[in-house]
Amino acid sequence: MTGDYRPDFLFSDLVAGYVTEHDPAGRVVTLRTGDGRTVRAEYGTATAEMLRNLGEPYRDVTGRLAELLVPGRHLFLYGVFYPGRSGYTVEAKHVTFLGEQAGRYAFEDGGWWPHQLGELARFYRVAQFGQTSDPDFADYRTQLRLSGNKGDHHVQETDTISRLVYGMASAYMLSGDEDYLRIAERGTEYLRDHMRFVDRDSDVVYWYHGIDVRGGTESKIFTSEFDDDYRAIPAYEQIYALVGPTQTYRITGDPRIADDIDATLRLFHRYFKDHERGGYYSHIDPLELSPHHPSLGRNRSRKNWNSIGDHAPAYLLNLYLATGEARHADMLEECFDLIVERFPEEGSPFVQERFHEDWSADRTWGWQQDRAVVGHNLKIAWNLMRMNAIRPKDRYTELARHIGRTMPAVGADLQRHGWYDVVERTRRPGEDFHRMAWHDRKAWWQQEQAILAYQILAGNTGDAGFRTQARESAAFYNAFFLDHEEGGVYFNVLADGLPYLLGTERMKANHAMSLYHKAELCLLATVYERLLLNGEPLSLWFRPLPEADRTLRVAPDALPPGSVRLGAVEVDGSPFTGFDPDALTIELPRSEKPLHVRATLQPAR
Repeated sequence: MTGDYRPDFLFSDLVAGYVTEHDPAGRVVTLRTGDGRTVRAEYGTATAEMLRNLGEPYRDVTGRLAELLVPGRHLFLYGVFYPGRSGYTVEAKHVTFLGEQAGRYAFEDGGWWPHQLGELARFYRVAQFGQTSDPDFADYRTQLRLSGNKGDHHVQETDTISRLVYGMASAYMLSGDEDYLRIAERGTEYLRDHMRFVDRDSDVVYWYHGIDVRGGTESKIFTSEFDDDYRAIPAYEQIYALVGPTQTYRITGDPRIADDIDATLRLFHRYFKDHERGGYYSHIDPLELSPHHPSLGRNRSRKNWNSIGDHAPAYLLNLYLATGEARHADMLEECFDLIVERFPEEGSPFVQERFHEDWSADRTWGWQQDRAVVGHNLKIAWNLMRMNAIRPKDRYTELARHIGRTMPAVGADLQRHGWYDVVERTRRPGEDFHRMAWHDRKAWWQQEQAILAYQILAGNTGDAGFRTQARESAAFYNAFFLDHEEGGVYFNVLADGLPYLLGTERMKANHAMSLYHKAELCLLATVYERLLLNGEPLSLWFRPLPEADRTLRVAPDALPPGSVRLGAVEVDGSPFTGFDPDALTIELPRSEKPLHVRATLQPAR
């Protein structure tokens, strides 16, 4: 609606801001929002709580409102906006404080993210396998309802099992809880036994989309059943089939997992790779394994963000951390050089995400058209900084910083915090904002990309603006995505933080959601905050098998060279001195049983 329309009705909304003034006698507080606007609110009838983590009780602080509303305090205020002749009067109804002291955040306490991951791992463990000490992946279901109850869908999707395995392996790395590793190892075995196809003629491995376990029988599903990729083999499904096994491999060094990964890499290089123009095609057909087959339709001879960029965060960076092999760094470098060269585009703050085989932009594909996924831009910034730690290049950090500086104005909600989903890449004449493609909801995984992107940017550059963005993103996620009633994390929330609970977005697990993004956030937020931002030590757990390589690499992530040292090691509960503090490696003793290794890392500066 345009013209002289002026809203003259009351509505409720969320405001995120910093206290600038407080009148305790009049019970009025004034906030400054992220985009510099001033909001004055009456709070006489408001309730208040302190931010809480999963598994923690509600903390009412209504009686302390006047005490807590000090200048500089960062908070969320939900209120009713009443129209009047001189503008709106805001009456606060609920206030959420982010920490006991102004300038201090509960989620920056060293135990916040590990505790959250433990709660998430327990939720998915009980939802999928109950309390039994003998978890059976035959009982696994792709879909979980809001409460964690299993849906009626009987297809076990490979990627969602792999994502669950990643989450359980990560929970073990942060806690040393053997139950999580047991599930990760059993999930990896289940993937190998049920979802893996070994093509001995071509010497490759590829992974089924899933299996249908209806009626007690198992039917293989070779090609994707997802609408975007129907009856094709998409690169991203093969990519995410590796996410869980690779994280498990970091812990155990199981050579069978390494063999599967190598064979899948041969699949990528033999059938998905464009050896002439560079990069990887997004799909191949199931018969000829060709990216050019007419049956692929709109996916014929195409490349996209997932087929180029998703290798790195899903498995390839973790594979490099586990092995230190130059060939994996070479593949990473190839992918990131392509991202820097091909994805940015003049005239839009967002990257281009879909391409024809000659790298010309594809702006007519399906739902994407000429639209930007906000989280993909943030994901690029985050992973460019990780890649720069492996093979530094100025253009990596330049693009990462550019995205970090420009993205808040076009992809963030500057009044409420949080990050939007899909927007039009370009503005039409006369438009001040990039239009939302369908809605103004906020997805859980895109908040993760923002938190990690700005944490690593702040940790690498010392830029206070990036640290503020990291905190505002983490504040929104922790205040509104955690389900304190049923457990787990909501798929989507409305712009004002209220959960959106319709259709597949009501689920706690489905084709798009399992334990991966949530666990990745908890693990790496712990790494970045402790080692890069707060100067605190961090312990990680590993359990290498007898047949594993005897050099165990324990780097927590791709961090700036020289920023972290290995301070102490325990093997089977006893101090161990056979390690290189600068290389972050441990020379393991020979053993006939798995070793329990605790590696304590500390900032080097």
